[in-house]
Amino acid sequence: MKKYLIILVAVLLISGIAGFFYLRRTPEVSYRTVRVERGTIISTVAATGNLSAVTTVQVGTQVSGTIQKLYVDYNSRVKKGQPIAEIDPSLFNASIEQSQGNFLSAEANLQKARVTLTDAERTLKRNKQLLKDGIIAQSDYDAAETAWQSALTSVKAAEGNVAQTRGSLMQSRTNLRYSVIRSPVDGVVISRAIDVGQTVAASFQTPTLFTIAQDLTKMQIEVSVDEADISRIRLDQNATFTVDSYPEQSFKGKVVQIRNAPVINQNVVTYITVVNVDNSDLKLKPGMTANVSIEVARKDDALKLPPAALRFKPKASAEEPKVKSQTATPGAGREAGGKPGGHKGSGGQQVYVLRENKPVAVPVRTGIANNSSIELVESSLKEGDEVIVEQTGGDSKKKASAGSHMGRPF
Repeated sequence: MKKYLIILVAVLLISGIAGFFYLRRTPEVSYRTVRVERGTIISTVAATGNLSAVTTVQVGTQVSGTIQKLYVDYNSRVKKGQPIAEIDPSLFNASIEQSQGNFLSAEANLQKARVTLTDAERTLKRNKQLLKDGIIAQSDYDAAETAWQSALTSVKAAEGNVAQTRGSLMQSRTNLRYSVIRSPVDGVVISRAIDVGQTVAASFQTPTLFTIAQDLTKMQIEVSVDEADISRIRLDQNATFTVDSYPEQSFKGKVVQIRNAPVINQNVVTYITVVNVDNSDLKLKPGMTANVSIEVARKDDALKLPPAALRFKPKASAEEPKVKSQTATPGAGREAGGKPGGHKGSGGQQVYVLRENKPVAVPVRTGIANNSSIELVESSLKEGDEVIVEQTGGDSKKKASAGSHMGRPF
């Protein structure tokens, strides 16, 4: 029995030691790579905005009153000059009658003043001759002259009264004409803010009764572009956008205006950029929210790097300094003027490739980029080469501590 116990203890001891060394072993290091490909890279600026008609007219009223008739409704097509609503004209007709009476009375007073002036003129001429003949006194002639001047003044006053009443009559007629509200343009009614029986008041600010879109086949998007991206926006750049109503369909547009006026909201500065859109099929409607991507750069037949390759850094290890020193081949890390630029090369950018199953840094210079690819402008890499994007395995903590001890000065 004692013999079996000793054998069991020995087996357990050997198993424990084997398990300890198995768990302490360094996991095998492996790398995931992606191939460098050639293709098209499109760099875009993303922004959001709302669709609206290129020309939208707000129709109001210049007179006050009660809406008596409505001739159009939502989505009604209208022509320029077409009646779209009418205000009760009773008060305007009464005003015209009153103004007409005042005008006729003023004209009659003018005629009466002219008759008086004619009589005063005849009396003045007769007294002038009689004064020469010595028949009347000077005072009689002066009285006749005063009467003539007074009659002349009365005629001018009557003429002024006629002009005033004529203007009042014209105003009353104009108000009557304004009681019929007409469309100023050809278009489609997209909103109506009144109903029959509603009273509208035209005071200092004309109320908006209708909104008419002149042409819904041509629309625009006013997008807010961040100040960090506005320098990349140019006129006539192509844009694509989607709306929630058609999530699977992409629409096209073109940048037609970049406004210089800043829009500041909670210390965030944006600039309005206008994108014109063709809406011949009338799928798009005013007010829809559009997610816009403006194409700011495009490169065809370019070498493409995955963004993860530039973000990749090998896990810390004791051998890493030696690897880096070996990868700095003559000329690979030199700048254009021949000055040593270190292992990162121009601009401090680098990617890693596998050589003898070890990561080796390769300096690169990149160009335009998007979410999925980065243009490779200058490097020793070529199409088909594989770059490291991820590392798995390896006891990085243990190796990192070992590397820190080796770096201590003696």
